[in-house]
Amino acid sequence: MSDLTTIPGSSTSGSLLGKSWGLDFQAATERLSKVVNRTPLTFNHSLSRKYDCKVYLKREDLQVVRSYKLRGAFNMMVSLPAEQLKKGVVCASAGNHAQGFAYSCHKLGVKGVVFMPIITPRQKVNQTRMFGENNIEIVLVGDTFDDCAIAAKEFTEEHDMTFIPPFEDLRIIEGQSTVAVEILEDLQGIDFLFVPVGGGGLASGSGAYFKTFSPATKVIGVEPEGAPSMRAAFDAGHAVTLDNIERFVDGAAVKRVGDLTYSICREVLDDMHLVNEGKVCSTILQLYNENAIVVEPAGALSIAALDDYAAEIKGKTVVCVVSGSNNDIDRMQEIKERSLQYEGLKHYFLVRFAQRPGALKEFVNHVLGPNDDITRFEYIQKHNKESGPALVGIELTSKEDYKALLKNMTLYNVTYTELNKDDTLFGYLV
Repeated sequence: MSDLTTIPGSSTSGSLLGKSWGLDFQAATERLSKVVNRTPLTFNHSLSRKYDCKVYLKREDLQVVRSYKLRGAFNMMVSLPAEQLKKGVVCASAGNHAQGFAYSCHKLGVKGVVFMPIITPRQKVNQTRMFGENNIEIVLVGDTFDDCAIAAKEFTEEHDMTFIPPFEDLRIIEGQSTVAVEILEDLQGIDFLFVPVGGGGLASGSGAYFKTFSPATKVIGVEPEGAPSMRAAFDAGHAVTLDNIERFVDGAAVKRVGDLTYSICREVLDDMHLVNEGKVCSTILQLYNENAIVVEPAGALSIAALDDYAAEIKGKTVVCVVSGSNNDIDRMQEIKERSLQYEGLKHYFLVRFAQRPGALKEFVNHVLGPNDDITRFEYIQKHNKESGPALVGIELTSKEDYKALLKNMTLYNVTYTELNKDDTLFGYLV
């Protein structure tokens, strides 16, 4: 824990702030003051009613590059010696860090090379080009952030440039901490702060600032279940590399957090919580439908965790960091699909229909409930080109209707396999 005793607004020199971690919050705030948007901290009525508490959203989705990543990238780059900066800079990013990096390159007039995974949503690639204009070059390589980071670092050494990491540097962490500076300037008496965690830069920076100036606040880090790299580090006592990760929450999907970010997060986070990707999708849709807020999967993490803390946050003051809104519209169908499956409203089956007239009609008229809907139907072709079982996708109005559906299948002697419960078959067929 930090040994600092100063408070925001005191006359203590900025150079003393964050000395336990080597962070200078005040200097970072001054460097960024004319570059970043001071994003609003907004009271959310619907979430506050739902959880019987006061919920505020730190709207980094309204940042100039639509995520907080600009803060760390610019803070590090502007801190480099002029001669070093002149040689050019390189970054590796799943998207948001790339955009902050590109904007910084354009703002500072320096050459930058951006390495991005091949699977990066097209919208993020296009936005990166827009923010960097003629100052950047984009290289798409590898299937994950970790893959493209290796290529980026090799390129950096070969060309005597400077690598700007997405999270593993004190100047990056220092820049991200300015999110917390703004929060505490706008609101005091915060009981809970929920922060999304990818590599850990935002969580370590924000957590360090809160534990310095608002130590009573419980700081909760939130990761996707499919990429629990910080949770794994907490369990192991050191940063570890995960063998495989689910890439859906791309802004928070890294195989390994930083050694530095882990060491800080270990001190400043009160809990590390995991959220199912389907829950993240339901949260994205809820925010859009109820609040007209567009967020990317990583941006929904902090709010998606609230259900699991409902009892603890009741009557409290809660802040959730909405980290970004760079969501490709092409992903919305997948988001809806994942949400429906998570909510128990979408199910897939392999159905072996009896080879007799009327079998399919019987299934539609008697097996399905009055509000059930077939959303996908296709026969699986056997190797001898005969028709095999049918892949059937069924959407329900209520998850309670699922038991009735299975009961009717048994009653009418329907032979079926539940694909939702077989990850291998589901991945292959659906």
